[in-house]
Amino acid sequence: MKHILFVIFICITVSAVQAQEGEFKPIPEKKQRLDQRGQEPVNRGNKGSEKDNTAKRKEYDINLYKVISHDRDTTIVDTTLTIQKDYKYNYLRRDDFELIPFSNLGQTYNSLGYSFDRAAAFPSIGMRAKHFNYDEVEDVKYFNVPTPTTELFFKTAMEQGQLLDAFITMNTSKRMNFSIAYKGMRSLGKYQNILSSTGNFRLTANYRTKNDRYGLRAHFYSQDVLNNENGGLTTEAVADFENGVEEFTDRSRLSVQFQDAQNILVGKRYFLEHDYKIVKQKDSIRDNNLRVGHTFNYETKYYIYDQANANVLFGNSFVSNSIRDRSQLRKLFNQASLSYSTKTFGDVKFKANHTKYDYFFDKILFPASGNVIPSSLEGDVIAIGGEWRHTIAGIQLKADLLANVSGELGGNYFTGRARYNFNDDLKAEASIVINSKAPNFNFLINQSDYIDYNWRNNFKNERTQSINFSLKSKKWGNADVSFASLDNYTYFSGLTAGAQVSPQQSQDAITYLKVKLGKEFRYGKFALNNTVMYQQVTQTGDVFNVPDLVTRNTLYYTDKWFKKALFIQTGVTFSYFTEYFGNAYSPLLGEFYSQNQQKIGGFPRFDVFINAKVRRTRIYFKLEHLNSSFTGYNFFAAPNQPYRDFVVRFGLVWNFFS
Repeated sequence: MKHILFVIFICITVSAVQAQEGEFKPIPEKKQRLDQRGQEPVNRGNKGSEKDNTAKRKEYDINLYKVISHDRDTTIVDTTLTIQKDYKYNYLRRDDFELIPFSNLGQTYNSLGYSFDRAAAFPSIGMRAKHFNYDEVEDVKYFNVPTPTTELFFKTAMEQGQLLDAFITMNTSKRMNFSIAYKGMRSLGKYQNILSSTGNFRLTANYRTKNDRYGLRAHFYSQDVLNNENGGLTTEAVADFENGVEEFTDRSRLSVQFQDAQNILVGKRYFLEHDYKIVKQKDSIRDNNLRVGHTFNYETKYYIYDQANANVLFGNSFVSNSIRDRSQLRKLFNQASLSYSTKTFGDVKFKANHTKYDYFFDKILFPASGNVIPSSLEGDVIAIGGEWRHTIAGIQLKADLLANVSGELGGNYFTGRARYNFNDDLKAEASIVINSKAPNFNFLINQSDYIDYNWRNNFKNERTQSINFSLKSKKWGNADVSFASLDNYTYFSGLTAGAQVSPQQSQDAITYLKVKLGKEFRYGKFALNNTVMYQQVTQTGDVFNVPDLVTRNTLYYTDKWFKKALFIQTGVTFSYFTEYFGNAYSPLLGEFYSQNQQKIGGFPRFDVFINAKVRRTRIYFKLEHLNSSFTGYNFFAAPNQPYRDFVVRFGLVWNFFS
């Protein structure tokens, strides 16, 4: 709480002192009057005294307000109001088309589709159901702005709570930028014992020297995801829910599996990446650069499951009360690199890294089966690889290769990508990912006060091959096609009724095809935005389950009112996915598991929204799942876990520029 109060105080103070009434507008290149580095805003007011000019409207080039991704792709701060902004106005702050949320804000999401385009040679801690709101290194953004920039995001929660994301960034000089942000959420929820409380605190910095020889970027990230857990509805409560029994439209009256459990994931990360140009040659013939680089990343994560009394849902236990399972991962990563850039061969990087890891518990376990479960998995991994970037005949090429050459955790990956812009409207991209890595740590070893949730496995490496194609066009629409082959796919299984959830590894190959199409049709002030996804899986058994069809269709109206002072956007969104054996959720493991006893899906969702934009403020008002009371109470996000009833939510996103 102290983080969020601190950030809000800074944002409001800076904004109140420095915010201007003017809008940011692109300035024609020939009229820009920038300094030699092109980073200063331009005051285009009439000539006069400094006091008079300060009082007049200022217009800045919005292209100078840069957002830089981990992969160094650059975009600009965007204050427009579009239908895509409506799709991203949620807890995750990204389009959740391929996800279905649980009933309370801050709970987990069930996946309606999967992507295998992010490669890694090192496993993660696991607990994947707790990571939807957990930002990894690749998710962190950096900034470069000519004036202090602030954004406040607010949205109401489901019951007795709110969601707030406060952010500010500023350049202390033309070459040094800092940012600070905190996203906090708390929501009681409408069912028993499902309170959610999460926090994401972030500090970033990036810097380059005046001669461009040395540069760095760094961040500190502290994240926690706390959820009270109830295990879902009981069998009797599911029947009362589906039958729409009037007494139980007050969801707090429905019986749940237990009311005394909670789990939490906490992570802290210290990241530094810097480089130095040791050779810089630039003349009419040569443009060569030789750089040495270093990356440091130290991260800790721990996961805790607490329960006051043992529950038969998870089988027998070593203790009858005060269940407490705790696992922790510490990872220290260092990478050295040597990069060489030329006009002829592009950018070539050679890299070598060392990872020291320790995944541990607080004891050694000697079960009755005689298979001793150690207190930790620890070791060192050394990897070598390289990267290459170049543009040939307008085609942007990128390749990345890495292989673990030392240590018990073998792994490797290769990624290749090609991009080409046919014109200003049509863009194409193709990529390939070949990946082999050890399964996540909680597949390999786990300790619990519940007897059946203790294991030590020697699984093979998971192998994934993925081919992806995409076309982007405002005129013709968007198309994304991906085909993946999964070998040694590792999953949690609850396929046998009554059996406890356990880690398994598929002996048969799984193939997965995903086709996603998007197109918007416009007629005057009306538009119909459509996204449709088709999926097909070839497998033995019910291991990897997804719906065949997912669709989202939005009919909306836009206009400018009150002499164009107010931009209005209003409409209705229809969402639907076909029935399938959706994964079930285990609060004990913080994981989803495959099951074939209960199907979910096949229910429509209608959301009515009214959005507006006044200057740089976007206001959102939505009636979520408006049809919940009259199209049948068969809406579930996972077995025994209902989706949301009708709820009215509103909020805003407010940008300040000084």
